[in-house]
Amino acid sequence: MKIKHKFRDHKINSKTKILIIGTFNPDVVGNEATFFYGRNRNFLWSLLPKVFNEESLKSKQNRYKLNFIRKYKIDFIDLISEIEIEEGKEKDYSDEYIDSKILKWNNVIEVIKNKHIEGVCFTRKTFSKINNIKNKIEIIEKYCEENNIKFSYLETPARYENAKKLNNWKRVFG
Repeated sequence: MKIKHKFRDHKINSKTKILIIGTFNPDVVGNEATFFYGRNRNFLWSLLPKVFNEESLKSKQNRYKLNFIRKYKIDFIDLISEIEIEEGKEKDYSDEYIDSKILKWNNVIEVIKNKHIEGVCFTRKTFSKINNIKNKIEIIEKYCEENNIKFSYLETPARYENAKKLNNWKRVFG
């Protein structure tokens, strides 16, 4: 069964300076996310505003999140556009599972090039059991290095938020 990215119609703002890359957000029944990093167990919308000394947007409507990213010239893209999985695996969002199921990648480098991006962040620091994702990120990182674009790894915003993670994010966005 083929599954497309839930936010495949998202248009990246032309004024974006910082692009945050994730992996995949499936367009399946039960995925409660209404925007990038919007699942309950993801804390990006708490962490990212705090980096800029603003209040959490975790439980706020999308219009507040969109205003925030416009204000700070940040936007989002995921590496993967479409996957093909076995029937009954629709709720397996793990990168380890998805890594071997990729049908289509988003052309992140083309977005970086066309939007005149100055900084790129990937929301993961480890690559255990996700070689396809790792290889794609290494290509993007190399492109950034060759074109004087700051590339950073962010500790994943998934599962929890704490002071250490927030400090890591503050260093990256410094």
